[in-house]
Amino acid sequence: MTDIENPAENPLVDSLGNSLHDQIEAAILRLVSARGEGKTICPSEAARELGGPHPDGWGPLMQPVRKAAIRLKGRGEVSILRKGRVVESDDFKGVYRLSLPRVV
Repeated sequence: MTDIENPAENPLVDSLGNSLHDQIEAAILRLVSARGEGKTICPSEAARELGGPHPDGWGPLMQPVRKAAIRLKGRGEVSILRKGRVVESDDFKGVYRLSLPRVV
């Protein structure tokens, strides 16, 4: 069994050589940018973009999407929201949404 979290062991590399990590981050950034300022996306939208419409395809991507969102938040590229509020901690629990970084 391969580890989809580890790009070195990941068979899911696109034709340009982008790892699954890169593909997930790109999908998140593309979706939040398309949605625009003040709007959010559900993380499953990024998972569905890569894994297809069936839950067997996108479901296993939900944890990698969460980890990618945390990395992007750490770099200031997205905001993670719970109940409409930006979360600061990386160990948040429950349902969350993603948006472009909020300007304070």
